Amino acid sequence: MTKQILVGGVPVGGGAPVTIQSMCNTKTDDVEATVAQILQLEEAGCEIVRVAIPDQAAADAVGAIKKRIHIPLVADIHFNYRYALRCAEQGIDAIRINPGNIGGEEKVKAVAQACGDRHIPIRIGVNGGSLEKDLKAKYGGVTAEALVESALGHAALLEKHGFYDICFSVKSSDVPTTMAAYRLLHERSEYPLHLGVTEAGTPSMGLVKSAMGIGGLLCMGIGDTLRVTLTADPVEEIYAAKKILKAAGVRKGGVNLIACPTCGRTRIDLIPMAEEVERRLSGCTKDITVAVMGCAVNGPGEASAADIGIAGGNGEGLLFRRGEILYKVPQERLVDALMEEIEKL
Repeated sequence: MTKQILVGGVPVGGGAPVTIQSMCNTKTDDVEATVAQILQLEEAGCEIVRVAIPDQAAADAVGAIKKRIHIPLVADIHFNYRYALRCAEQGIDAIRINPGNIGGEEKVKAVAQACGDRHIPIRIGVNGGSLEKDLKAKYGGVTAEALVESALGHAALLEKHGFYDICFSVKSSDVPTTMAAYRLLHERSEYPLHLGVTEAGTPSMGLVKSAMGIGGLLCMGIGDTLRVTLTADPVEEIYAAKKILKAAGVRKGGVNLIACPTCGRTRIDLIPMAEEVERRLSGCTKDITVAVMGCAVNGPGEASAADIGIAGGNGEGLLFRRGEILYKVPQERLVDALMEEIEKL
């Protein structure tokens, strides 16, 4: 088990629930736009949010943003250690840095002391695209071993100055490399791990890469917090993260919708029906499994574990509960009847 850190009161690691993160794509010094986006992320289920701090104006805006949001705020800082100090002064909840790119050891020491005095954790974020040249040369490119050596080296620099509230991320856009790096770091360190596949791409491919990389690691018991990086509205990252956590069996609660892929036995227009059920259940918080199946073969039989479900027939369908048929319904009433039965559960 990893050690636990507190990000604005939210526990990360040490057996705490895996938390969902995202990052704003607004200009941080535009407080109104940034707060509006964070509130949208909160509503979607984001539990920790990060903002970019590329300049002094962004660093100065942190305090105003924090006053108007309800989840921990993380500052993403590169190159200028003074921005980290300014964010710490305003009560930032965590800082993400790469200690190797904010200057000499005295600057790293200043950040470690400022964060240590205020109990602000630091995430050491190592990315394949910004890996040190000497490590690339040593390992012949971006490898899992190179990413881990970089992370541990940066941690040693913080530890040298008495700082231990550390979280790691070792991301690559290559899924196998990312997974290998996290597995190796999990073996070599007790610090909590922030999972992610960096630059995963648009939702169509980015979700696949993230599900493989993040979901695979979660299934191995690795990972304490995560961000799904998508070239999309950040809110989409939250929905994707929820799906990954549920599919990996890490987060329970809410509806688990199962549906068959359709085949030649299907006699109803199943695909739009399944999509309608998914849409109508989007706000349902009941911890249930709902099945939308195409025929009697795949209905009460293959989906017998479902709490409630529907199966199509020729012009009509049937409702079933845990494998037992309840009654038949005309096709046009199937979804409505399903929702009525769900209300009763």
